[in-house]
Amino acid sequence: MSNLTRFDPLSLDPVAELFQGFFRPMRSTLTTQDTELASMKIDMTETDGAYSVKAELPGVDKKDIDVQIDGSIVSINAKVERNKEEKEGERVIRRERYSGTFSRSFSLGVEVDEANAKAEYKDGVLSLSLPKKAPGDRKRLTVS
Repeated sequence: MSNLTRFDPLSLDPVAELFQGFFRPMRSTLTTQDTELASMKIDMTETDGAYSVKAELPGVDKKDIDVQIDGSIVSINAKVERNKEEKEGERVIRRERYSGTFSRSFSLGVEVDEANAKAEYKDGVLSLSLPKKAPGDRKRLTVS
């Protein structure tokens, strides 16, 4: 038995799939100075008492990493500087390594205990240990 699919002549899905990536190869041949935006890959795990975050930051110096915690929102900012030294007689054919700043922010389910949070950077991986803040006593309001 064959599978039938319904055709919708007004749908833009086939058109979007047709042009996806169509201009990408042309863009990289237009100029050699074009660079892709850097992305920060993260892994996050949770236990009853803490969150653990590992972020890949290859080529970043430890002094150029900034981690900010505001309640349950964590922001990681990093700056990468690449040496753009060119020797006489050389011309750049292609430059793909990213140089600049990039950041990533995410919200956690529970506020983080900022005083006990720890960060370690080793071999291009930033490891964050973010203990959960103990839930405070809830204040009960009486309805009048």
